[in-house]
Amino acid sequence: MQYFCFMESDFVWDPLRKKSVRNTPEEQVRQWFISVLHEGMKVPEHMMGSEVSLSHAGKDYRADIVVYDRSASPVMVVECKRPEVELGQEVVDQALRYNNELDVKYIAITNGHKTFMFERVEDGFSFMEKAPLWEDMI
Repeated sequence: MQYFCFMESDFVWDPLRKKSVRNTPEEQVRQWFISVLHEGMKVPEHMMGSEVSLSHAGKDYRADIVVYDRSASPVMVVECKRPEVELGQEVVDQALRYNNELDVKYIAITNGHKTFMFERVEDGFSFMEKAPLWEDMI
């Protein structure tokens, strides 16, 4: 039998899940973007969820971050990747799969170095130059 000893620095506090979670590179990006949403885009913490369980086409998924409006309807899904992961079409497609279940107005993908945001338009999603404030999203 193997035993593992984890140091306190191996964990980081997730204010959305209200617990300590493993401090992985992807988790660092997720926590950084939660602060961007809260401090920069003025999303109240209680209007966000992290590691949100979804099911689409018989498969279970977890959305990194979901932002909700005042009626608890999802308005944004965020896909976070480790810093070394390239933000290509595969990552966009992953966020779009989540959108099939959530039907959001906004999608964001980030690896901590680059962040791309998209807004729903008539025929799909369009790249946004600037992140919206939560009040403007809802």
